[in-house]
Amino acid sequence: MIDCMFVFELQLLAAILLDLLLGDPRWLPHPVRLIGFFCVRSENVFRKVFSSELLAGFASFLTVLLLSLILPAVLLLSVNYYSVFLAQLLAVILLYTALASRSLVNHSHAVYLALISHESSDKARAAVAKIVGRDTAKLDSQGIIRACVETVAENMVDGVTAPIFYAVICSGFAPLTGLDPLFLAVLGAMGYKAVNTMDSMFGYKNVQYRYFGRIAAGVDDVANWIPARISGLMLVPAAFLLGLNWKNSFIIFKRDRLAHASPNAGHPEAAVAGALGIELGGTSIYFGKEIIKPVMGDSQRPAEDLDILRSNHLMLLGSFLFLIVMLLIRFFIPYIIL
Repeated sequence: MIDCMFVFELQLLAAILLDLLLGDPRWLPHPVRLIGFFCVRSENVFRKVFSSELLAGFASFLTVLLLSLILPAVLLLSVNYYSVFLAQLLAVILLYTALASRSLVNHSHAVYLALISHESSDKARAAVAKIVGRDTAKLDSQGIIRACVETVAENMVDGVTAPIFYAVICSGFAPLTGLDPLFLAVLGAMGYKAVNTMDSMFGYKNVQYRYFGRIAAGVDDVANWIPARISGLMLVPAAFLLGLNWKNSFIIFKRDRLAHASPNAGHPEAAVAGALGIELGGTSIYFGKEIIKPVMGDSQRPAEDLDILRSNHLMLLGSFLFLIVMLLIRFFIPYIIL
C-alpha cells in the first residue's frame, strides 16, 4: 500500500532530478520549442482569418493550448497501449522538460563567471542579455548583477514552481478521472508551459500585440497568481536555512510584493531583495525606451557578484520547500473533490 501511495511522488522527484542533472541539452527535442512553432503558425493563420486582433489572439491562444494538451495525451495513451513502462518513462521525461531550474542556474552562473573574470564587461553584458529582456549595452556591473538576480527570482515561478504546481494539482484528480496521475501531471505542466510560452511571445504591450496578446497575457497572470505567492513565502524560510536575512526577506515581501507592474513577479523578487539586503527594480531600458520600475528592497549594501550565487541557492531551496508544500496539499485533494 505504501509503495503504491508514493509512486507518483517518486516519479515527480525523478523528473526534478533529471532537470537538475541534465538541464536543457540542445540535442533533446523540447516541447516548448514545438509550442513556440504552434504560436508562430497560429498567429500567421488567424491574423488572416479574423479582422479583429482580439479574436485572432483568442483563436491562436485556444488552438495552441489544445494542441499542447492533445498531443502529449495522445502520445502517452498510444505508448501506454503497447507498454505501460515505456509510457511512464516517457511521461517522466516530458515532465522533466517542463522544468528549467538547471538551465536558470547555468545561465546565471555564466554571468557570475563573466563578472569575476574581470576580462571585459562586454562578456558579462552578453551573458546576461541571454536571460533578460532589457537592453544591456550600457549596464555597469551593479546593473548586470541586479538584472541577473531579478531574472532568477522571477523565473523561479515560470520555470520551476508553477509547472510543479500544475503537475501536482492535476495529478490529484486521478481518482475522479480514472487516469494515471503521472499522465495528468504531464498535461498540467504542459498546459501551463503553453500559457507561459504564449505570454512570452504574444504578451507585449506594443502596437503589434496590444490586442492580439491580451488573452495570453491575462491567462498567464491568472495561472501564476497562486504559485507566485507561495513561492515568495517559501523564499523566507529558505533564507533562514541559508543563513541570509530571513526577517528582512519577510518584511520586504510584505511591503514591496505588490509594487511590481506585474501582479506576480514582485512576490519572489521582493523576498529575494529582502534576503540579500539589496535593491531590485528601478530604471531599465527596453527596446531603446527608458522604463522606471518601482524599487523593491532597501539598499543596505551594494550588489555584489556573489549575490547571483545566493539568488540561485534561494531559488533552488525555495523551490524544494514549495515542492514539499504542494505534496502535502496533494494529499488532501481527493478528499476535497470526492
